[in-house]
Amino acid sequence: MNEEIIILDFGGQYSQLIARRIRECSVYCEVHPYTLSAAEIKAKNPKGIIFTGGPNSVYGADSPQCDMAVYELGIPILGICYGAQLLAHQLGGRVETAPVSEYGKTEVEVFTDSVLFRKITGEKNLPARSGAVKTICWMSHTDYISQVPDGFTVTACTPVCPAAAMEHPEKRFYAVQFHPEVVHSKEGMKMLRTFLEDVCRCSGSWRMDSFVETAVADIRKKVGSGKVLCALSGGVDSSVAAVLLSKAVGKQLTCVFVDHGLLRKDEGDEVEAVFGPKGPYARNFIRVNAQDRFYEKLAGIEEPEQKRKVIGEEFIRVFEEEAKKIGTVDFLVQGTIYPDVIESGLGKSAVIKSHHNVGGLPDFVDFKEIIEPLRMLFKDEVRKAGLELGIPEHLVFRQPFPGPGLGIRIIGEVTPEKVRIVQEADAIYRQEVKNFGLDQKLNQYFAALSNMRSVGVMGDFRTYDYAVILRAVMTTDFMTAEIAELPWELIGKVTSRIVNEVKGVSRVLYDCTQKPPATIEFE
Repeated sequence: MNEEIIILDFGGQYSQLIARRIRECSVYCEVHPYTLSAAEIKAKNPKGIIFTGGPNSVYGADSPQCDMAVYELGIPILGICYGAQLLAHQLGGRVETAPVSEYGKTEVEVFTDSVLFRKITGEKNLPARSGAVKTICWMSHTDYISQVPDGFTVTACTPVCPAAAMEHPEKRFYAVQFHPEVVHSKEGMKMLRTFLEDVCRCSGSWRMDSFVETAVADIRKKVGSGKVLCALSGGVDSSVAAVLLSKAVGKQLTCVFVDHGLLRKDEGDEVEAVFGPKGPYARNFIRVNAQDRFYEKLAGIEEPEQKRKVIGEEFIRVFEEEAKKIGTVDFLVQGTIYPDVIESGLGKSAVIKSHHNVGGLPDFVDFKEIIEPLRMLFKDEVRKAGLELGIPEHLVFRQPFPGPGLGIRIIGEVTPEKVRIVQEADAIYRQEVKNFGLDQKLNQYFAALSNMRSVGVMGDFRTYDYAVILRAVMTTDFMTAEIAELPWELIGKVTSRIVNEVKGVSRVLYDCTQKPPATIEFE
């Protein structure tokens, strides 16, 4: 990769979204903790650096600060929200508590003679002074830049923020108080593209075919003559990882599929039909039926992070046991993707949820090394890689399914009875979505089981059963998601079928929460 953008994460909730937007411009980028030193950044030779937002105040005693030597590297920098305030604070300006907080869609006056905003056309119904236009941007701050550092020019303002953006073109330092990466910033992508193309001189040459070619070569070099064990769940990520490894090392790869009893209805047999001896993608394939083992480990556990870690560790232990049966195995392959890594926490950033193949790994793993070929890809990029590898669309675009399975779609303790309920409810939901012709239009949809029980009436009898929750979202990157507005006819039919056909359910609810603030999964 000959061009890269480094994103320094200061704990902002949109850090991963910034990365996604940069990738949309066909520019490779990586998110790193803000503690990455100037020397480490220089060694990576990036075309540009982006400072993310964050929840702290830059003038606080324990606020995250970057290495001051970063400003001496001669590399373009774009500061966003907290990142903008950090630029001002560290370079001699002043940041204070704003008289009024700004949150949500905000009219921002931007000066079109600036480098960053010269392509902004603005809203026709928002009059602005000569040489400026008004546009809608997404704000989320309680502090503001009250004085810009020497050499900087104010390039945008709002009634609350006299310096909503600033720049120092000679040093190629730019800062915006708002969030151009959020879809509510009307012309945010223009701003980011201008920074990438005009300031950083990125060519936008990063393509998936080159990724696959490079990944195959890197895997061959790393593995050599060693044996590889792939953790195959049958989901999109692990399936793409398995085919990628097979292309790289062929018969040196063995795929182990662990049926932990937390899969969707009939999914174990479906995975075997695809990757087993008689499947179209036949590999050295081992199926391990470990349902009782996982149920025993999960007994009495209600806290979601603990469930994830228990499932993750048990996965590894099963793989280790299977590896010993087939002889010495040097490498373990997992379908970890970039959102898994980011949500599991970078540096001092908040852990949103530990993924079983990232934050859920035990301290000791009995393999020489873990290979994660998709670790730096977002979900839509994984799908593109799958198509590039020749995997059919119906497999590449199947519904995402988390590694911990139904264990995180069951609120509270996991039991075989609860698994049965959510499997049957989910099967009905997926069948009816397909019948309505929406299965290829929704990006993710599933049924989950709440821990709430309520009184109901079945026939002439009182019941006291569980509530099933339906969820459906629209997304491309799985970093943000809008709720899908399903037809009431569909919801009504699914509700009727679940209540009447699934023993133990008395209510069906529909989750209308977008991401953020919610995650797509429940736990």
